[in-house]
Amino acid sequence: MSQHNEVGKLGEDLARKYLEKEGYKILEQNYKTKYAEIDLVAEKSSGIFGQKKLVFVEVRTKVGENFGSPEDTLNKRKLWKVMKNSLSYTAFKKWQGACQIDAVCIVLKPDLSVSRLTHHENVVAG
Repeated sequence: MSQHNEVGKLGEDLARKYLEKEGYKILEQNYKTKYAEIDLVAEKSSGIFGQKKLVFVEVRTKVGENFGSPEDTLNKRKLWKVMKNSLSYTAFKKWQGACQIDAVCIVLKPDLSVSRLTHHENVVAG
C-alpha cells in the first residue's frame, strides 16, 4: 500500500473514532456508489425528540500543511461528488429524514501522530 493510501486509511480510522466519541453511530465506511465512494456514513440523533439525521462525512488527511491544508482540497467538484453520492445512498436506502454533509480534516505530523483534527459540519448547504 502506498504512503498516500496509508495516510488516507489512517485519517478515516481517526475520523471514525472521533465521531463515535462525539455520539455518532457509524453505519458505513468506504461505501461505494456509481459516482465514487463515501468515506463515512453516520447517524446522529438531534433535537428534543431525538430525530435521526444521516451525516455523510468526507475525510481529508495530509501530513503537514506546507503545501496547503486539507480544507484546501475540498473544492466545488469534490463537494459536488459527495453530494451526488449522498443522494444515491439516500435513494438506495429509501431514507426520508434529514441529511447533511460534513468534512473531517486531519493534519498529521511526520511521525503520523495527530497535529490537528477539525470537524466541519454541514459543508454543503442545500
